[in-house]
Amino acid sequence: MKIVRVRTHDGEVCHGVWEADGSVRPIEGDILGEWKPGTKRLPVEAIERILAPIDPPNIIAIGLNYVAHAHEIHMKLPTAPVVFLKATTSLIGPGDGIVLPPQAADEVDYEAELVLVIGRKARGVGQAEAMDYVLGWTAGNDVSARDCQARLDRQWARAKSFDTFCPLGPCIQTEGDPDRLAVRSRLNGEVMQDSNTSDMIFNCHTLVSYLSHQMTLLPGTVIMTGTPQGVGQTRVPPHYMKDGDTIEIEIEGIGTLRNPVRKMAIS
Repeated sequence: MKIVRVRTHDGEVCHGVWEADGSVRPIEGDILGEWKPGTKRLPVEAIERILAPIDPPNIIAIGLNYVAHAHEIHMKLPTAPVVFLKATTSLIGPGDGIVLPPQAADEVDYEAELVLVIGRKARGVGQAEAMDYVLGWTAGNDVSARDCQARLDRQWARAKSFDTFCPLGPCIQTEGDPDRLAVRSRLNGEVMQDSNTSDMIFNCHTLVSYLSHQMTLLPGTVIMTGTPQGVGQTRVPPHYMKDGDTIEIEIEGIGTLRNPVRKMAIS
């Protein structure tokens, strides 16, 4: 089942089940509590836009979590998940513009990622039951200012948290196996990353359990599970996003998250 968050032309914002014809059945209840698909349908023409599928209380991200990516940057495989946070103010949805910040506009990179959405409060859960706390998964782009990350700051907070640096969407998929999904990114139509979540060092069960032992995972929290090989930083020469580009993140069973890239307007 695909859950989407939309805004109608009347200004109503709601979650609903996304049907194959593009219509949406608004849910009854709360997706982070008790809910069920409603019987009413919103036709395509009633929908103004698709929004980020969740407004998370926390954005938790995992670095260096694909075997091939670790190899391409000449790093040893970590023995425990590498955890960092992104500011919630970096969130945007499908079609929204990724804005190149004037403070760090020249080395802005893409990172295609499977993103888990926590459905109910999790604290100290085991791996066997970890996925019972997950509502579903969506596609994300862990946009990163590499100059801040690698040279200017030597830590990741600012590099990962500029406004617009966390596109999510277009929907939350609730069915299937998140540890066996194709993951791709395309920059201006050219495939840059092409992998599968089966290459993750720490799978989804492990990540949810591990993180729940470090901090309380509140309902709506998203976990960005890491990116595969092929990021712009590792290419020769490096291939970063520029004004006028379009970046697409495609994950099997979810669809395509598409965002234009632009400079910040100078007033």
